[in-house]
Amino acid sequence: MLSRLASRRSSLAASTLRRAAKRAPLAPISTLNLPTKNSCFTTKWVGGGFKVDSRALFSTTPIANSAFLASYDAHVAERASMANGVMGGVAPKPLDAAQTASLIDEIKAASPGDANSDRLVELLSHRVPPGVDEAAYVKASYLSSVALGEVSETLISQVRAVELLGTMQGGYNVSTLIKLLSSEDKELRDCAAEQLKHTLLVFDAFHDVVDIYKSHEYSPAKEAAKSVLESWANAEWFLSKPDVPDKITVTVFKVTGETNTDDLSPAQDAWSRPDIPLHALAMLKNSRDGIEPDVDGECGPLSQIEELKKKGYPLAYVGDVVGTGSSRKSATNSVLWFMGDDIPYVPNIKAGGVCIGGKIAPIFFNTMEDSGALPIEMDVSNLNMGDVIDIYPREGEVVDKACDELIAKFNLKTNVLLDEVRAGGRIPLIIGRGLTSKARVALGRDASVADIFAMPIDPENKPKGYSLAQKMVGKACGVEGVVPGQYCEPTMTTVGSQDTTGPMTRDELKSLSCLGFSADLVMQSFCHTAAYPKPVDVVTHHTLPDFIMTRGGVSLRPGDGIIHSWLNRMLVPDTVGTGGDSHTRFPIGISFPAGSGLVAFAAATGIFPLDMPESVLVRFTGKMQPGITLRDLVQAIPYTAIQNGLLTVEKKGKKNIFSGRVLEIEGLPDLKCEQAFELSDASAERSAAGCTIKLNKEPVIEYLQSNVVMLKWMISEGYGDPRTLERRIARMEDWLANPHLMEADSNAEYTEIIEINMDEIKEPILALPNDPDASALLSEVAGDKIDEVFIGSCMTNIGHFRAAGKLLSDKKTATLPTRLWIAPPTKMDAAQLTAEGYYSTFGTAGARTEMPGCSLCMGNQARVEPGCTVVSTSTRNFPNRLGQGANVYLASAELAAIASIEGKLPTVDEYMSYMNKVDATASDTYRYLNFDELPEFIEASEKVEISDEMREAAKKLSIL
Repeated sequence: MLSRLASRRSSLAASTLRRAAKRAPLAPISTLNLPTKNSCFTTKWVGGGFKVDSRALFSTTPIANSAFLASYDAHVAERASMANGVMGGVAPKPLDAAQTASLIDEIKAASPGDANSDRLVELLSHRVPPGVDEAAYVKASYLSSVALGEVSETLISQVRAVELLGTMQGGYNVSTLIKLLSSEDKELRDCAAEQLKHTLLVFDAFHDVVDIYKSHEYSPAKEAAKSVLESWANAEWFLSKPDVPDKITVTVFKVTGETNTDDLSPAQDAWSRPDIPLHALAMLKNSRDGIEPDVDGECGPLSQIEELKKKGYPLAYVGDVVGTGSSRKSATNSVLWFMGDDIPYVPNIKAGGVCIGGKIAPIFFNTMEDSGALPIEMDVSNLNMGDVIDIYPREGEVVDKACDELIAKFNLKTNVLLDEVRAGGRIPLIIGRGLTSKARVALGRDASVADIFAMPIDPENKPKGYSLAQKMVGKACGVEGVVPGQYCEPTMTTVGSQDTTGPMTRDELKSLSCLGFSADLVMQSFCHTAAYPKPVDVVTHHTLPDFIMTRGGVSLRPGDGIIHSWLNRMLVPDTVGTGGDSHTRFPIGISFPAGSGLVAFAAATGIFPLDMPESVLVRFTGKMQPGITLRDLVQAIPYTAIQNGLLTVEKKGKKNIFSGRVLEIEGLPDLKCEQAFELSDASAERSAAGCTIKLNKEPVIEYLQSNVVMLKWMISEGYGDPRTLERRIARMEDWLANPHLMEADSNAEYTEIIEINMDEIKEPILALPNDPDASALLSEVAGDKIDEVFIGSCMTNIGHFRAAGKLLSDKKTATLPTRLWIAPPTKMDAAQLTAEGYYSTFGTAGARTEMPGCSLCMGNQARVEPGCTVVSTSTRNFPNRLGQGANVYLASAELAAIASIEGKLPTVDEYMSYMNKVDATASDTYRYLNFDELPEFIEASEKVEISDEMREAAKKLSIL
């Protein structure tokens, strides 16, 4: 059943990107109001792969009579000098829209045989991004005019213009190519057909080709359309690509221990992530065993990489544990920039490459898949830096090239993986398979494509019952449940994007030719850069909201606060979503976080490719003891797993029962949804694929009643897109009219069941520096001197700040012995805390209050002092994350506040003495923001009416 579902939903993926180029007529170039920037380099076939020919385009010799080339070459020279010129410096940026327009002006004015004519055409061919980028619009407009004979040929003939349109992947080029199928010129007609045969991003324009093919009378256009459909049906777009070789020879680039995505894409360098070659300089910029940065803390091991490449083989990234941490496509981009392959006609992005890990974090593994790389999990203990190895992907063996001895065996994660590599990634494979299937149906053939593609295999063993996660995903797929190992494509009800990945997601959406979202709600936040924006962040703050809202998404504003604290209030129970932040973990429903490429795909198509993970059940029993907080229960999960031998801190041979599995939590049914998020949020630190929490209806009803009022307030405040917000309100109200929550079957099966008796947890549990898995009881670390304390991040809510405020108000000294940072998650929390007088308390205590948002958590804004010891309520504590060389404990807000007062980790008795005061006023302290009880929000919500159209749309969505 699931394989049929996959085929159906693959077809859906290929048809639901909203009316991309078809409904976007090309305006004259002169009407565009475009910004300026710079860039360039080219590729050509060498030995079966695309390689950079820097000499062709990276000339720095001044060019006479070419203002564009003179400016461009100055940029090339500037970039070439970066990183001391190692490995040729940094590739120039792709051409932007204004540069493309200037380049086209010079092409129009040039004559064949002019000194610069070939180079001008090469720049237009190779240095303009494809898809629906603004520069692509300019390029497609000009090439379309030439191809259709609307402007005279100069350096580019009509046929060459058609060929270049065919390199643009989809979007603004498609309508012209389809129009040319009806050209009276056979050469143009045949050329256009040939380009369409290898264009996947046609989406709704597919039906235009079918209409031409089904025209009643014979015509050359009908034959051309038929040839395109037959090519798609025969998957020539796929079969024309070189197959994955039986043997792949690579040089090992070994990074021992754990590589997290902060190592590959440091938070402090987040501003440069969309500029892939520049951002890649920061990969592994901090010294570690076996890694030699060119400039410690600033520039990664470029010279070391360059030296290894002299062996004549591509490099493979190898590590004990690879890709833990945040869901960063930028981390994959950095690895592939040095170890991947150039993509023809796509500037500054690479695909392919090999990544080998003893354990590869699931999000990173998936992002590698999406990028066309070959990720392999196997024993890496016998691989060393500089080894040259032969990989036999079909035999599952790695052999020492020098002596032909077997090093290790492995199994590919899925039988589809090699097809993904051949197709250039999982996303083009899904879209392409769907296009092939649809073309077969249009030609009157069976929709199955199993004769060409390796199709996902359904597991043989079916469980007796379904877990909660398996039921939620099943509902999103239109079936009762999905069992572990099954491939499926669940509907994405909610998709989140944050600002340090948002610009990359925007680029991915452009490359997918997306002009409108198919996911029901897509939300963009600005929580990671609002407090201390760099100039590039300010540009993002001004441009990204319109990009999101014009496609039907919802955009927050700088200063609003953390993505998760807002997105969680937009959720519909028992639905599935994703987000470009590893902490996109829903307290109701389930989320599978992803890199920006897959997030863009989910937003654009409304579906998500998923190999359903296994589940681990964590069941809490007993009662919470005095002084124990929910954060202690969060840390009790890895603490107990370590005690049970299911989790190890040592990276070599790392054992992690949660990695790649869904963490399902039971035994705390009466938690408020804000509290439940603390548990689901921390599943990211376990490297879990997702998380579910079994809650009673009452807290969910309370949460949605509050959230309906908040969303209506958003509409009254001018947030957009208002239609999307209206539709989501209507879906919430539909659920509230008949509240029902899914439950796991009593005979559901789990990989492991972990029991945690809360009666036995009598003191706080902390995460030790600098690993969120490493855990200890407070009594084991009491007395450690603390220099700085951070209370903030998505792991906090308003109750935590009230508790901290009450503790601080009773401090016995005039000044704190520590530096205390306070950062509420949203502007609504900050306003309420101010109204209640807590900001006065924080100020009197000498705390540094930050703008609502992520603050210290990601480490890309303000940072703690180098080498200090910190207690933080944030999500993770990887080395150098909060500050260079900082040692960071993770703990509850209550323990953090006490540590800030004491200047050390307190003894258990000291801690309990403080907590007695907190527990005495717990009912007042741990009140949550219920917007349906706040007059300002109620008044605003009463002015908002939900249209009948959106109510009807919500009803249709609710039944899916």
